[in-house]
Amino acid sequence: MHVESLKLFGWLLLAGSAAGCLYLLYAGWVTRRFAARAPRRMDQLPPASILKPLCGEDSDLYENLASFCRQDYPAFQIVFGVQDPADPAIAVVRRLMAEFPGRDLTLVVEGGQDSGNLKVANLQNMLPAARHELIVIADSDMRVSPGYLAAITAPLLDPATGLVTCLYRGVPDAGGWSRLGALHINHGFLPQALVAETLGASGGCFGATIALHRDTLAAIGGFAAIADRLADDHALGAGVRRLGRAVVLSPHIVDNIIAEHSLVALFRHELRWARTIRAIAPAGFLGSVVTQPMVLALAALALGMQPLAAPAMLLASLLCRGIMVRMVDHALGLPRTPLWLLPGRDLLSFAVFVASFFTRKVAWRDRIFRIGRNGQLILDGDRPA
Repeated sequence: MHVESLKLFGWLLLAGSAAGCLYLLYAGWVTRRFAARAPRRMDQLPPASILKPLCGEDSDLYENLASFCRQDYPAFQIVFGVQDPADPAIAVVRRLMAEFPGRDLTLVVEGGQDSGNLKVANLQNMLPAARHELIVIADSDMRVSPGYLAAITAPLLDPATGLVTCLYRGVPDAGGWSRLGALHINHGFLPQALVAETLGASGGCFGATIALHRDTLAAIGGFAAIADRLADDHALGAGVRRLGRAVVLSPHIVDNIIAEHSLVALFRHELRWARTIRAIAPAGFLGSVVTQPMVLALAALALGMQPLAAPAMLLASLLCRGIMVRMVDHALGLPRTPLWLLPGRDLLSFAVFVASFFTRKVAWRDRIFRIGRNGQLILDGDRPA
């Protein structure tokens, strides 16, 4: 009976791996189709205020922020915000102000709360300094092209559109760990998000970019309504949907500069992502194990119950993974990914997936937070990460 149970479990693993192979091919096709879409353009470009919450001097912070200053857009303001007067990001902002004297740049330095989502607390401090009705929020590790602002604000011309968001591709700054981090974004997260969007099961809203009108933000309760949420971007999108307004995924893709310089830093970062997704979509997160066909085939192989089928499925999963990666590379204009990195990347992703079920804590910047039942962030004492 024990042997029969192992055989049945092995066949279930192989069935999951086969489904995962189909998923990989579909995800590659969806990504190619999405990348072929042309962003909408508009003749009238309303003034916009870009909010850039900062904390510390990330790798390549100057170039990331400078790319927002180089927008081909008639009238826009950038509001930078920090909470600590000694924050090293302040010097970077001062340099930008000196090197872009013709741009409308504002720096807000104001302390915030010690618990809850510190990024949202920063945004609450910054909002009064924003002079325009069109608000754009973008994380500090994003880098954009000159046509970015025009592309992502265009859908807001439609009165039915409440919010515009966009996806991002990973660009490693240096080192093998940052390259593995970029692989996760480009060949894991981004295709999964597009498959969910295509199937109408997304609900996505991404910190890479959130654009909306000030009155829409006010109608959902402002930043105060999401002040204690781990997934603040998702909560913002959910609030807009509750108003009966659409959340539009722009075809414009920005660059996320990956600067993970150790395995521990990479694992912590991805574990926070995994816990975030698990908090907002537990069923979908559990089902995402099917997107790991190589790991499922390896598990079946380790059981030793299917001496022919398991090796064959393992080879099929590696082939489908390689095909999907090449499709995404071409669609996103990425350098050819070294295929030998993929097995290690997939094993790391599975380790993060498993670890997410054994902790309710995440490391964010220099603090450890507990995650409440509804996705609230609770500072775990005063512990440094």
